[in-house]
Amino acid sequence: MDHVPGETSPDPATADVLPDVAPQLRALRRRRGLTLEAAAQRAGLSPAHLSRLETGNRQPSLPMLLALARIYGTTVSELLGEAPPERDPVVRADRSDPVEAGGWIYRQAGGAGRALQCLRVHVPYATRADIVRVHPGEEWIHVLEGRVRLALGEAVHVLDPGDSAHFDSLTPHRIGAATQGGAELLFVHTLMQSPAADLCLGDGTPHLR
Repeated sequence: MDHVPGETSPDPATADVLPDVAPQLRALRRRRGLTLEAAAQRAGLSPAHLSRLETGNRQPSLPMLLALARIYGTTVSELLGEAPPERDPVVRADRSDPVEAGGWIYRQAGGAGRALQCLRVHVPYATRADIVRVHPGEEWIHVLEGRVRLALGEAVHVLDPGDSAHFDSLTPHRIGAATQGGAELLFVHTLMQSPAADLCLGDGTPHLR
């Protein structure tokens, strides 16, 4: 087969052992809502090369599978059609160590490797120095205790206990407590396995408390 300049040639040793991943590649790309051109650009491939992978006319190398798995928010095992291990649906409170990042304290409230990231978060008092965030995905917050100030675009909302907000996180936003003692909220984000500090949480390095 012809080699496309700038692209990694598949390892001949893997071509005979890899199952047919073409249907999985196509299905996962479509599930992520990516065009062939957009996915190819993120993977550093040409659209024609990715098309050949998706039609089975070319076998991907293992490094290429790793890159595509990261783009599609999945694992190489899923790309290869392997059954994922059974996950415990219950997250026990005593197994969730609090982590602090820039004054924010959060606990995992959902399982790892899911399409939703679920956290219980203590939000510090809002200041003008708080960082405005913009990133892909959607967010949902629900206030448990205290009051939360949500700056969303040009609008500012104050949320009381029991109030929720659901918004596109490409909209510039800033979250902080409107009460001096901070606030407690539930936080759900759709971007799979995003580091918590890269979302709306503190601007420092996360560390265990």
